[in-house]
Amino acid sequence: MGRKPGEYVVIDDCIIVKVVKSDSGQLRLAIEAPRDISIVRGEIYEKRDSSSS
Repeated sequence: MGRKPGEYVVIDDCIIVKVVKSDSGQLRLAIEAPRDISIVRGEIYEKRDSSSS
């Protein structure tokens, strides 16, 4: 069972990952975190990680 729009998870009391619905009806993730925490999309992280090897 997946999450529904408006539902969220909290990580370590300071990061909130919320499911939101866009104007076009697609589901997206909204992330709220302190500015000192780096947030990188998975495909970018993998590309960056593989290029440093």
